[in-house]
Parts: sequence; structure tokens; C-alpha cells
Amino acid sequence: MRPKSKYILAGLLFAVPALAQEEAPEPIITESTVTTKTDTTLKSPPASAISPTINTSNSDLCTFGVAGAVQTQILGVSTGTQITDDNCEMLKNAKTLYDMGMKVAAVSVMCQDQRVFDAMMNAGTPCPKDGLIGDEARAAWEVEPQEEPDVVEEGWMELDTDEKTWIGAGGVVLLGLLLLL
Repeated sequence: MRPKSKYILAGLLFAVPALAQEEAPEPIITESTVTTKTDTTLKSPPASAISPTINTSNSDLCTFGVAGAVQTQILGVSTGTQITDDNCEMLKNAKTLYDMGMKVAAVSVMCQDQRVFDAMMNAGTPCPKDGLIGDEARAAWEVEPQEEPDVVEEGWMELDTDEKTWIGAGGVVLLGLLLLL
């Protein structure tokens, strides 16, 4: 090959692609309008009435928590309280006195309960009275029988825990019915 033909061939290789390209056509522009109408309705439930947490997890306490809540479409109510178990407190006090070596005082605490008082009398070991024990205590109790522990009188503070629970549940139901009206 001659040197000139090399250049001619190289020039053709570069020129052919340039000649093969056509001019790009004009772009077609169209306009369109899209109209959409959407209605969004968000339905969510009302906020919930949540009962308060009443922590009585300490096993040395003689209390327990009670909580409740009522929720309607419009209004929510929640409440809670702690209830003290008097019998549990009496037992803990008596045990503490007994553990400190004060056995007569421990028995005296227990004798504040009518059932324990009657059981002690029936067993022939009367409850201590004014520092007296045994037969002297029995004679003192016979002289002053009005000093014996009484059966608990009916009143709100003296109600049984089950009775208080039913009264409270009735109140919650009544409140719920009033809220629904």
C-alpha cells in the first residue's frame, strides 16, 4: 500500500460516520391538563381513658391498688386508689412484736379482733387486759365485758373489701350508662 492511500482510507473512516448522520427532527410538543379531585376523610377513634398505674409490688406493704377507666365517643374518665388491708397490718404488727420478744403485746394486738378474742376465751387462755394475764385477765374481762372488742359496725369505712368492690363497680357502670346517654 502506498503511503497516500493510507491517508485516504483513514480519512474515509472518519468521514463516513459524519456523512451518515442525519439532522435530528424537531421535537413534537403537546400540552395536556389532568384534573383530579379527591376527598380524604380521616376517621380515628377518640383518645383512650387509661387507668393509672398503682404500684404495690412491695410485698411488705398491706395495700393493693384498684383502678378503672370508662371511655365513650366524647368523654373518658379514669381513676385509681389504694386500699389498705387492716387485717394484714394487724398480723404484721403482731409478728413484729412477737419477733422483738414481746409475746403478750403480740397477743394483745391479735385480741383486738373479735374472732381471736372469742377463740382465746374458748381455749381457756383469755386475752391480756390492762397488764393482767391468765385467770386475773379472765376476771377483769368478766367485770368489764363492755371492753371486749365489738363486732365491726356497718359503715362505709367498715365495709368488707368485696362490698366496696361491688359498690365501686356499680358506680363505674352507672357512670358509663350516664355517658352513653
